[in-house]
Amino acid sequence: MAKANKEVLYGLYDDEEVLLEAVHKAQEEHLEIMDVFTPFPVHGLDHALHLSESRLHIAGFIFGAIGTLTAFLFMTWVFTRDWPIIFGGKPYFSAPAFIPITFELTVLFSAIGMVVSFYTVCGMSPGTVNPTLDDRITDNKFCIAFDTTNADATISDQLRAFFSSTGASEVNVKTI
Repeated sequence: MAKANKEVLYGLYDDEEVLLEAVHKAQEEHLEIMDVFTPFPVHGLDHALHLSESRLHIAGFIFGAIGTLTAFLFMTWVFTRDWPIIFGGKPYFSAPAFIPITFELTVLFSAIGMVVSFYTVCGMSPGTVNPTLDDRITDNKFCIAFDTTNADATISDQLRAFFSSTGASEVNVKTI
């Protein structure tokens, strides 16, 4: 399996506010940002990058509904058809008694389904190795990355000038 080589020009920043200003400036200059990496969530970065809202909550609702139906239908089947026993004078079909287990399975299905959905969408399945641009990005540095695989020298020079004008502490090129 051949690995696609991608050349990435990236700049490291020491502060999230400087990074956010650099992202705004890149948007003003119509530069196509490949990705922004931060060691922790930065308030306002999603809006600055014009990212849409995640649809993970929709998956959570669907998986929760499946959990609710599974629990309620299974208990209905067990207590009315498979093992109809009267407990303490309750009828076979006692919906209030089903609520705690139904709630628990709703939460369980929703949580597991959202985790699996998140890992699937992000390409983080077991055995996947994602290259990192710089090890300091996960510790204390902020990064804006541009794909320069098919870019000519003038674009690379323009990006280097952009990084120097926005206060990047380092500018590097890496092939991933």
